[in-house]
Amino acid sequence: MSAIREATRTAAVLAYTEDLQERLCAALEAIDGAAPFDRRELQLPHGGAARPCVLSDGPVVERAAVHVTRTRAPRLPSAATTHRPELAGRGYQAASISVIVHPRNPYAPTGHLNLRYFEADGEGESNLAWFGGGFDLTPVFGFVEDAVAWHRAAREACQPFGHDLYARFKRQCDEYFVLRHRGEARGIGGIFFDDLRSLDAGGEDLDRCFDFARGVGETFTSAYLEILERRCDIPWGDRQRQFQLYRRGRYVEFNLLHDRGTRFGLEAGSWAESLLASLPPLAAWRYDWEPEPGSEEEALAGFLLPRDWANLPADAEIAATLATSPAHSAAVAAAPPRQRGDSR
Repeated sequence: MSAIREATRTAAVLAYTEDLQERLCAALEAIDGAAPFDRRELQLPHGGAARPCVLSDGPVVERAAVHVTRTRAPRLPSAATTHRPELAGRGYQAASISVIVHPRNPYAPTGHLNLRYFEADGEGESNLAWFGGGFDLTPVFGFVEDAVAWHRAAREACQPFGHDLYARFKRQCDEYFVLRHRGEARGIGGIFFDDLRSLDAGGEDLDRCFDFARGVGETFTSAYLEILERRCDIPWGDRQRQFQLYRRGRYVEFNLLHDRGTRFGLEAGSWAESLLASLPPLAAWRYDWEPEPGSEEEALAGFLLPRDWANLPADAEIAATLATSPAHSAAVAAAPPRQRGDSR
């Protein structure tokens, strides 16, 4: 792999992530209808740069962080060499986009996307490059319709590149997004991949991997925004809000205790305000709390168990039964009408 080709690919990845950032920010601002993104340009050490964009306290989007970063440094952080110890101590450059959306409505799920491209300096040989990333969904209250649509979109993103990729990357996502200290899944997953240099056994093909990564970015954009718009106006009340804050506590625990991206950013010297903007603005912890038996809160634990969502039979009656529990129907019927952003 020539240095010229590597530089060209890095520039192409950066151009794509910056374009995706602009489109996502514009779409989220349009859905929210009120709050703008705080857009900044930061210079990083060794010629790197960052473009953090953060939306806060909107009526639909309580917090969104859409960050693009180009990093250069003389040594890879340990978080990037956990599975590649032979790269420890090498210089590197990387281009990435990280997206997190925390809606205000408890019935609208949190969405997350990450795409990254790394090049580690070679030692007497050409540089080693790879892609990583994926997307996942974290509901507070589960809807089968959303879960099926999400995973079918993920499967469709993978299918042009290999019929086995979805199953492989879904399994990796299910295994990664787990709060190991609690034995709980963070959400319903999606797809996750790392150290990707080839999509099949035919040898390195980074251009095809880049095509796949772009497809992942486009799929997240369409699939997540559709779900967000479908759920953001469902009536909700204080009970739903309190459970949302409780579940957000789990999200914070995962990001701070287990997430390799957070560790990488801290070790790479990223601006803490930008890095931690991906956390929800409000969260809560309750000591030894248990949901009421038969409640929609209790139902979430079973909903988060890994399952083959993409191949769930397309039976409308079964889907409706699973998606809307009696507790959910009662909660929606009892909740008073409210405007977007009303958190009473």
